[in-house]
Amino acid sequence: MKNIDGKKAIVLGGTSGIGLETAKMLRDAGCEVITASRRETELEGITCEQIDVLDRDALSDLFEKHHGFDYLVNAATGGTRAIGPFLEMDLDGFQNSFAKLWGYVNSVRLGAPHMNNNGAIVLFSGYPARKWRPGVIAIGTVGGSVEAFIRLVASEIQPIRINGVAPGLIDTPMSSLQGDARREYYQKGTETHLIPRPGEANEVAHAAIFLLENEFVTGTIVDVDGGAIAS
Repeated sequence: MKNIDGKKAIVLGGTSGIGLETAKMLRDAGCEVITASRRETELEGITCEQIDVLDRDALSDLFEKHHGFDYLVNAATGGTRAIGPFLEMDLDGFQNSFAKLWGYVNSVRLGAPHMNNNGAIVLFSGYPARKWRPGVIAIGTVGGSVEAFIRLVASEIQPIRINGVAPGLIDTPMSSLQGDARREYYQKGTETHLIPRPGEANEVAHAAIFLLENEFVTGTIVDVDGGAIAS
């Protein structure tokens, strides 16, 4: 990771799952890392702050405090997400699912002016943006909006680069299922994929690191989905 050592990164949603793994990889590569999430936590070798990505004033203060940072990774979901058949879905729940997009927009709009010109941003969508899966119409619609935002805004924030990672079904703490119910959920959810198993958070984090490190990539979505879209 020759381009990462000595850089400064802010990882939003960096206290669990994919965000946490990304923050750890950056730290281990010699990067100064600041994580921010709604959860109060402590991580060895990482500065942790408690912030809601929907709180624009708090985000502005965070970015101003660390003016001149190099990397921005936003893995925060923004809040709860609506799941279930579309024709039975509560419309307020569907609308609230877009909190993820608003958190992403807030972070890019408020964060980019405080970044170095050779900086890089990574956001996360998800394979339902381009592959139907029962019960995730809201999630897929939000993911599609995230991917469109990345491709469109890349031209306006250059030379800062922005890219996205589209994970497949990943085994993370986001799922509250335990024991047999958890195993069955991930087994059934991936049994038709080309790689029939759930992904791991570190496998997605590796893609985020690639997008931060490679200075010839922008406006791109990288799929880390076990062949879910291709299946």
